[in-house]
Amino acid sequence: MLRKLLEILGAYKLYEYWLWRQVKDGRMPSHVALILDGNRRWARKRGAPPWIGHKEGAKKVEEVLKWCLDLGIKTITLYTFSMENFNRSEEEVHELMKIFEQYLNKLRDSEIIYANEVHVKAIGRTYLLPRNIQELLREIEERTNHFQKYFLNIAIAYGGRAEITDAVKRIAEDVKKGRLEVSEINERLIEKYLYTAHLPNPDPDLIIRTSGEERLSGFLLWQSAYSELCFLEVYWPDFRRIDLLRAIRTYQKRERRFGR
Repeated sequence: MLRKLLEILGAYKLYEYWLWRQVKDGRMPSHVALILDGNRRWARKRGAPPWIGHKEGAKKVEEVLKWCLDLGIKTITLYTFSMENFNRSEEEVHELMKIFEQYLNKLRDSEIIYANEVHVKAIGRTYLLPRNIQELLREIEERTNHFQKYFLNIAIAYGGRAEITDAVKRIAEDVKKGRLEVSEINERLIEKYLYTAHLPNPDPDLIIRTSGEERLSGFLLWQSAYSELCFLEVYWPDFRRIDLLRAIRTYQKRERRFGR
């Protein structure tokens, strides 16, 4: 009720403008990663099935992408579907895949993507997804592969341990085939075998998780070693530009320490 009243009075807009003035000239994170959590609890509070929350969450992605681009954030990584999510009910997974298909169809033809020259890539074990989703992802990647101004990564069928495991397998295969010497293996080389190897800035400066949960849930385990973490008490469908600006303000106030 209070939130609605504040919106009617325009207080949120004033606060949003004030936040924007605070952060716009500060140290902007080059890479922001988001864990889109709370869709099911948002739906449960409204007595709706979980996929209604997922639908609202998908709508929010479009807004957040625009906000990030407006702020000049070069790379955005969205944790949309984890390996563990395959263990949900068959009905929920089916509905999620329908939502992914709708969203990806819109993304494929989105003016925002082409006007801003956004390189879009799916990261994860995408071969586990339905064939129509795989084909849509492949088409979007091919259409945007030449863009290098901004980067949007969709972590889907993703797991941090799975990513590291896949990298180790590929390295072992290259050693076995004589393409690589064991002595050449170091952190820099391992990064070239991760899902994020295509990025100029693979390590997120800032990771935001919604819903109040304070854990990474296997998200970008390697890349997040020195990321700043921000946990917000808001479900993903209710995420506002104010919340993004507050997270960036928090990031700007912190002293980044690498290895200390």
